[in-house]
Amino acid sequence: MSRRAVVSHQEWTLQPDRESDAEPTSYAMQCVVCGATSPTETDYMAPQDWVFAHGGRNPSHHTYRETITRPWRAWWKP
Repeated sequence: MSRRAVVSHQEWTLQPDRESDAEPTSYAMQCVVCGATSPTETDYMAPQDWVFAHGGRNPSHHTYRETITRPWRAWWKP
């Protein structure tokens, strides 16, 4: 007896998760020069403030990258 697979093509939808129980969007900044990273926060201003403090302590550190973690959800339409 051979096995057979049934493949069903569905139309999927993907969007940011804005449901009330979704995890919050979070932000962090990383110094590209030394690799130091700010705490991860749900308010984007806190990591930006970290950049100014870090740059004040390290005057030659001018390059940073931002990490944004945003929840998404996917579902298919029957």
